[in-house]
Amino acid sequence: MSTTATAKAPSPEPSGSHEPTSGLDRFFKISERGSTVAREVRGGFATFFAMAYIIVLNPIILGSAKDMYGHQLDSGQLVTATVLTAAFTTLLMGVIGNVPIALAAGLGVNTVVALQLAPRMSWPDAMGMVVLAGIVVMLLVATGLRERVMSAVPAGLRKGIAIGIGLFILLIGLVDSGFVSRIPDAAHTTVPLQLGGDGHLTGWPVLIFVLGALLTLALIVRKVPGAILISIVVMTIVAMVINAVADVPSWGLTTPEWPGNPVASPDFGLFGQFSLFGGFHKVGVLTGVLFVFTVLLSCFFDAMGTILGVGDEAKLTDKDGNFPGINKVLLVDGLAVASGGATSSSATTCFVESTAGVGEGARTGLASVVTGGLFSVALFLTPLATMVPSQAATPALLAVGFLIMAGSVRDIDWSDFTIAVPAFLAMVMMPFTYSITNGIGIGFIAFSVLRLAAGRGREVPVAMYVVSAVFVFYYAMPALGLT
Repeated sequence: MSTTATAKAPSPEPSGSHEPTSGLDRFFKISERGSTVAREVRGGFATFFAMAYIIVLNPIILGSAKDMYGHQLDSGQLVTATVLTAAFTTLLMGVIGNVPIALAAGLGVNTVVALQLAPRMSWPDAMGMVVLAGIVVMLLVATGLRERVMSAVPAGLRKGIAIGIGLFILLIGLVDSGFVSRIPDAAHTTVPLQLGGDGHLTGWPVLIFVLGALLTLALIVRKVPGAILISIVVMTIVAMVINAVADVPSWGLTTPEWPGNPVASPDFGLFGQFSLFGGFHKVGVLTGVLFVFTVLLSCFFDAMGTILGVGDEAKLTDKDGNFPGINKVLLVDGLAVASGGATSSSATTCFVESTAGVGEGARTGLASVVTGGLFSVALFLTPLATMVPSQAATPALLAVGFLIMAGSVRDIDWSDFTIAVPAFLAMVMMPFTYSITNGIGIGFIAFSVLRLAAGRGREVPVAMYVVSAVFVFYYAMPALGLT
């Protein structure tokens, strides 16, 4: 997911010959793409440190949610699942796709799983729907339909959906940190949220969040590589010091204390804990299909944009903007989505932080192999990840939300109301209804209706009409007595 500002990649250094110098060079086409082994290794390290924050953030997002039975996922097991899935899929992308693109649990889709799917079913049911979404992605790639499906949703509406996810992620960060809290129903007020726990900012944990947010944004403004990870590490250390010398009643899910042993064996307890069709028995076929569609859409367009963006930055696209060999990359991406569900780490997708490695000169899959290897090492450092308090990690969500919006809002044609209004509705309905599904559905319906009203109905792809009609039926189900 798009989370960091990136620098323009350096042009390949001139070389007297592109003849491979070794089997490694020949396999990854290093010389052919104007790179070197040193550049690829350096790029692999840069990408890892730019996206390593997900090791902490994904377990916090998933671990803070409960399923319909009140069950929560174990934080240590989530770290293992997150890290190993990232390592496995990134290595696959390097070897099969031969591109410098790393993968990990996607921000946005993990929120869908935690806040929309899990509360309506069990965790295995929710993860089964993620696996199904991955299978659908692979089928779309195998049949050549993925690019066609993407073109059915207008670019402006896709940008609106991306912005909505950014706003939703930002709101999650504010709530999980304690900076914003829900006003209890007993207050008898129409205002749903308030500052802090009682209308004021109090307590050491909130201070850690505020300082962390300022530090994260300052580092991003300074274009410091790995800004998000640096902020998490620094604020975790500050939180540990405060926790040792001050009386802090509660830090929430995680208390910042140094573990007795920072190295531990990984816990694979969540692997294979998924049910492909169990969720449909809980919510019904139509709602289940829409849930799978929401996960699919969250992964689908984000990954496509990231792949094309990184490919262009790395000079891997041709003069027409096409990405040779993209089907292999898309296939690995689909497998990654399914793998995330199978390990209960949520859908895994391509990370635009890969451009950090591209900025260091990476041009081939060797950089991804290096990044995947570093994730494998992190697999044995679970205790360090589980000591990070949410107040130190959630500033990353503010930065992520802002950067997603900053990269999308200017690309919407605000003069065309038939696209601007649906995009606007999609982006505001996600945080206001606390549901990505609602944002997508309302945006799709508004687009189809407004284009018809403007006499431009023929410009709407048939697929958009079909999906809009499904969403209309979905919203009408309670009135029809079907829920």
